[in-house]
Amino acid sequence: QEQLVESGGGLVKAGGSLTLSCKASKRTYRGFIMGWFRQHPGKEREFVAAYRCSDDYAAYADSVKGGFTISGDNAEDTVSLQMHSLDAEDRAVYYCAAIRVTYAVPTAPSKYPYWGQGTQVTVSE
Repeated sequence: QEQLVESGGGLVKAGGSLTLSCKASKRTYRGFIMGWFRQHPGKEREFVAAYRCSDDYAAYADSVKGGFTISGDNAEDTVSLQMHSLDAEDRAVYYCAAIRVTYAVPTAPSKYPYWGQGTQVTVSE
């Protein structure tokens, strides 16, 4: 069972920035694709970004391109999601997820078998 531990959620003012982190085991970090998803109240979970350590590849949802950056820390086996210019639309529970490395990065939540517990991001006016 792969374990993912998220941190970094909280309250931020509109226009501000926040960084989420997902700590994995070394085996998970090196051999898996690690993704971030978010779920707005009453909505389906949606893809935000994903990172593949093996080739430093990053993928983003169109809605966050230019505003969010996903990156990996090889020393800490951690994937981070830097979020800038946050607004009310970014208020959600954010989840880290993992899937064994594939060539194509899946964006459907159902493809990811391993999940963290989620961390709340709240954006105030």
